[in-house]
Amino acid sequence: MSPWILLYDATYIFVILGSIVVIMASAYMQSVYRTYSRIPSQRGLTGDDVANMILRYGGVHDVRIQSVAGQLTDHYNPRDKTLNLSQASRKRSSLADLGVAAHECGHALQHNQQYFPLQIRNFMVPITNIGAKLSWPIILVGMFMGFNRNIMNVGIFLFALVFIFQLMTLPVEFNASSRAIKALESYDVLSPQELNGTRKVLRAAALTYVASAAATFLQLFRLILLTNRNNHD
Repeated sequence: MSPWILLYDATYIFVILGSIVVIMASAYMQSVYRTYSRIPSQRGLTGDDVANMILRYGGVHDVRIQSVAGQLTDHYNPRDKTLNLSQASRKRSSLADLGVAAHECGHALQHNQQYFPLQIRNFMVPITNIGAKLSWPIILVGMFMGFNRNIMNVGIFLFALVFIFQLMTLPVEFNASSRAIKALESYDVLSPQELNGTRKVLRAAALTYVASAAATFLQLFRLILLTNRNNHD
């Protein structure tokens, strides 16, 4: 069987389905974010205000808040303990931007409290990076060596590490959003009606992680099917 079968084999439908799921989730996230980024909060607090409040009340005093370029590029870096917020999230007071800022604070709280799923996820980062870089080159080598099953299985195993990492990311992201909503409610940053909009933004963001994991699983399933089918031919 030619290795170029990966370009036109019927199982390529799994790649197409995965891509569609990811595109739809991303489009939905962008749509929800745009909607609620136009709605200012009643109290008028900015993302910077909220981030400082959540960190201070959460007992986190060693995290530095700084700006990062782009939109929806917000992230918490556990290596240098920086909360990186986009200009929109940091300076605006919309329901969407406050939710994003609070979500990233949720990750800082997780780190400070040694949240176990986050510890596992951080431990897996270097391993996953190796898997992401080497999996496809090894798979391609196995393909061009006549679908060598041993080599292919090594590549598939490394690719599976990426999927496992994505699975481990889900509870971390869900928990960070839960912490964000709880903080925004407890500190009276948003009213109950406003919180509904922020929840929608965070759920839409979480959906992108679910979609990414689903797409990776479909690709992994396809590789396993191709390898097993070729060795049975």
